[in-house]
Amino acid sequence: MTPEHASDLARQVCELAPVVPVLVIDDASRAEGLAKALIAGGLPALEVTLRTPAALEAIAEMAKVAGGVVGAGTLLTAEDVEAAKLAGAVFGVSPGATDRLLDACEANDLPLLPGAATSTEVMRLLERGYTMQKFFPAEANGGAKALKAIGAPLPQVKFCPTGGITLENAHDYLSLSNTICVGGSWVAPSGLVRAGDWAAITALAAEAAML
Repeated sequence: MTPEHASDLARQVCELAPVVPVLVIDDASRAEGLAKALIAGGLPALEVTLRTPAALEAIAEMAKVAGGVVGAGTLLTAEDVEAAKLAGAVFGVSPGATDRLLDACEANDLPLLPGAATSTEVMRLLERGYTMQKFFPAEANGGAKALKAIGAPLPQVKFCPTGGITLENAHDYLSLSNTICVGGSWVAPSGLVRAGDWAAITALAAEAAML
């Protein structure tokens, strides 16, 4: 898969909804219910971060849910890429980007949303063919004002900012011409996931989908 094709596919995922839930799942038995709740609320693109032992199993369970587009976040190595693809992930997200990680995603036909925090990082990814990128960590890097400033000389690059995004500040990013969607964890609070309160999560998702 070429970087250009990968970037096009990543953008298509980002265009599905204004918010991509960033999910840290400790118990894979909750994955199916969580996926159904988020999809019912209008958020079909789901990023399961590889931060817990249950993550790969959760991806496999979510991949079975109709209407969902499940990806793997926190991809750091080629081994992460291969494991995520095997589990059923159809896109990947990384906090940054290395040549080895990009090579692995391209070799495994896994569209990647690569992370960038500075103009230089954005330019290096653009030089390789990635026009859809993740701005991370968004709030710590200056927030919407910083992303707007980066966009002025680099209008051909579009972003999904993540890191510190909330319902309250999401619109600041979504109003930018270079922002397609945002990534956030507020739509699936850990307490509601543990309690299996899918109705409450669907309500949060529906609110986010209207942004």
